[in-house]
Amino acid sequence: MASVNVYLTFNGNTEEAFNFYKSVFGGEFTYIGRFKDMPADDNCPPPSPEEGDKIMHVSLPISKETVLMASDSTGFSGSVTFGNNFSVSINADSKEEADRLFNGLSAGGKVTMPMSDTFWGAYFGMFTDKFDINWMVNFDEQPK
Repeated sequence: MASVNVYLTFNGNTEEAFNFYKSVFGGEFTYIGRFKDMPADDNCPPPSPEEGDKIMHVSLPISKETVLMASDSTGFSGSVTFGNNFSVSINADSKEEADRLFNGLSAGGKVTMPMSDTFWGAYFGMFTDKFDINWMVNFDEQPK
C-alpha cells in the first residue's frame, strides 16, 4: 500500500527551514540536492547561478512512517503563495499502483508532469486535482 507524506515548497529558504526542523526533530537528511545538480535536458533549461544553489529536494525522516520533504520554488516552477505551498506526496509500491493512483486522482484536474522515469531513478508525476490540491506520485525503481 502507498505511503503518504507532506511535501512543502518555499520561496528560497528551504535550507534554513529544514535545518530548523532538523534541530527540532533530530535525525539526518536522507537526501539534499540543489537545482544546479540536475542534468541538463531539452525540457528544462539550466538554472541561473542564483537558482542553482536553491534546494531541488530535501528529505528528513521524522518518524518510522513519516518523511518531511521540500524544495524551493524557481522561475520554472512558479511562485509560492499561501495555499499552494504544499503537495500531498504518495509513494507507491509499484508502477501499476502509481499509474492507478495518478490516473484516478488527476481525473478532471491539471497534469503538470506526466508519470515518467526520472534522472533520480524514480517513476514520478505531478498534478493538481479538480479540487485545487497539489499531488505528487512516486515509485522508487531502486529502493534506497
